[in-house]
Amino acid sequence: MHVRELVGRRTAKLITIEPQAELGAAIRLFFAHSVGGLPVVSADGTVVGFLSERDVVRAVNGHMGPIRNMLVQEVMRPVPYCDADDTVEQAMKQMTSQRLRHLVVRDNGRIIGVISVGDMVKYRLEQLESETAVLRDYVAAQRASR
Repeated sequence: MHVRELVGRRTAKLITIEPQAELGAAIRLFFAHSVGGLPVVSADGTVVGFLSERDVVRAVNGHMGPIRNMLVQEVMRPVPYCDADDTVEQAMKQMTSQRLRHLVVRDNGRIIGVISVGDMVKYRLEQLESETAVLRDYVAAQRASR
């Protein structure tokens, strides 16, 4: 399966934030949409960074004083990308080797979604359930033919 298909399964729309937004606005988006990361998109639609809950925690740890008024661009990090035509297995390997919880998915340079570790776990569980059902059917057929 390709990442494009995984993104296509999602029903929620892509939530982004601008670099000049206050961190408080990003935190409200995390809670309102139950997401753990946001692509940071400039006014012209270019993805310029990524902000995760972990990045906010780092800001809390490293900043003496209130952080709600800090700007997203002060806390964001470089964008972790994968391509829509990458396999899910390639994306999993990238997430594991780079210790990422989210990947921004692009198709011909345009952002089409974000995948998370949760998406990967769900995909893998579906695979295992399907394999288990096939094996169960095989064993049942073998027993019936005896």
